[in-house]
Amino acid sequence: MSLLKSVDTNPSFSPRESKALPERLIAGDPAFKTWAQDAAKDDLVHTGVWEATPGETRSIKGETFEFCHILSGVVEITPDAGEAVTYRAGDSFVMKPGFTGVWKTIETVRKIYVTVG
Repeated sequence: MSLLKSVDTNPSFSPRESKALPERLIAGDPAFKTWAQDAAKDDLVHTGVWEATPGETRSIKGETFEFCHILSGVVEITPDAGEAVTYRAGDSFVMKPGFTGVWKTIETVRKIYVTVG
């Protein structure tokens, strides 16, 4: 097992496809694709590529830490009781454990993610 892992931003394998949970859907009908590429530390750390079509959902991190790097598209993230922040291709950000807010996909977004938790 190699301790160096490249993230394929255009994976050739089929993604896991899903939709927003009804209790988290705010607007639109966003569809999600996840290309999981690595798991480590007893399945606590996950790395891969995720894509979402336009729509608006509640984001609730719980105990999970998530690093995101936007590859394409535009999202607006509004923390509860906070200001909206827009992220575009090339931008990176972290959502810490306990984060709650609104994730609004404005243009279909693709990101690299690393979650811990």
